[in-house]
Amino acid sequence: MSDRSNWGSKLGFILAATGSAVGLGAIWKFPYMVGANGGSAFLLPFILMVFTMGVVLILAEFIIGRAGRGSVVTSFKRIAGPLWAPLGFIGVFCAFLIMTYYSNVGGWCLTYLFESVMGKAASTDLALLEKTFTDTVSTPLSAIIYQTLFLAITAGILIFGVNKGIERISKILMPLLFVLMIILIVKGLTLPGATEGLKFLFAPRWDQVTANSLLNAMGFTFFSLSLGMGIMITYGSYISHKEDLPSSAIWVAFLALVSALLAGLMVIPPVLAFGLNPSAGPGLTFITMPAVFANFPFPNFFAFCFYGCLFVAALTSMISLFEVPLAYLMDEWHLKRKSAAILLFVSLTICSIPCALAMGPWSDIKIFGKNFFDFADFVACNILMPVSALFVIAITGWFFFDKSKYEVNLTKERNETWMKVFRFLLAFVAPCFIAVIAVFNLM
Repeated sequence: MSDRSNWGSKLGFILAATGSAVGLGAIWKFPYMVGANGGSAFLLPFILMVFTMGVVLILAEFIIGRAGRGSVVTSFKRIAGPLWAPLGFIGVFCAFLIMTYYSNVGGWCLTYLFESVMGKAASTDLALLEKTFTDTVSTPLSAIIYQTLFLAITAGILIFGVNKGIERISKILMPLLFVLMIILIVKGLTLPGATEGLKFLFAPRWDQVTANSLLNAMGFTFFSLSLGMGIMITYGSYISHKEDLPSSAIWVAFLALVSALLAGLMVIPPVLAFGLNPSAGPGLTFITMPAVFANFPFPNFFAFCFYGCLFVAALTSMISLFEVPLAYLMDEWHLKRKSAAILLFVSLTICSIPCALAMGPWSDIKIFGKNFFDFADFVACNILMPVSALFVIAITGWFFFDKSKYEVNLTKERNETWMKVFRFLLAFVAPCFIAVIAVFNLM
């Protein structure tokens, strides 16, 4: 275990973990989630949950990773014994399954990025934009090509390892992401009527807080922080014993929240300034935003910045997802990193084809009433992630809390009250939190 790679710096680790948590959850999903759930009526509960349940669950996964010094399966086995190893595989399979459709979305981002370079990503014709998006997701050849290219870029980065691959690219991509977002925010806030977007996001409107908005905020907290996928366990396995885990968990949660807020500021004010619908759903990113850019000076430049953000966010998330089964293959199958990356790339290229064709020629093929894309998303997010998270809680909060206590206090001693509050939140509140999300999503 002593020769396992470590992050070269705390900054590199924080940026890599934040890149995972940010992803398309912040850039793509957060703006339409906040738009569809009453703005601040969704945002304020989301902030509260990030800094309570979010931090606690991130910390729990970091604990398992650093204590086990291996992949999810390896860490479960080292901490809890061989009988727990198959339960760890749930996280590995969940990450793989998510990649089969997430790579498809990454391919869409690449498509729109190239379209912006060619000067074709902005238009005031919403019907044309909707047709463009439909063609993007349903044309078989281009969907498979762009999806495969996205997977190849991800595998190519990961071949270089933790320090020269994940950490180095995160130090480049995450600052680039924030710069591009700030450019778009500054431009959007100068538009007449943009202040309505600020009011929509931040002015308290307690009368619009509903059970539905609270449940959506809970679910998005869980999804947006990459919990239950094995990512934070895998990244935690590369954390040096010199690093303080609670402060690292807080930093990741804070930067993920900041990224979501920046995404909201990037999208909502200009959408409202032009009188468009902020609750347009997933199409807000690929249909509504190009109409916004068409009203900007230099529309293709701003479209390029926006889809550059999407691509960077998709890539940083995909890198973290890819590392989960990659670490498993290296630790349990004893493959070299390059061989494991190539094997995963080939496997995912093949297994992702049904999702690439799910909105095109295979759209009539259904599993329990869902196409391949939606079914994979449903199983991963509504079944595998909550179950995996519950096993994480069982290890860290119930059966092996002494190991959690050791990891938490390794660099800085916490008092007994701190530990009691942490265990209460982890062992009793967090399972209820996850159960409510799971039941709500399955209804």
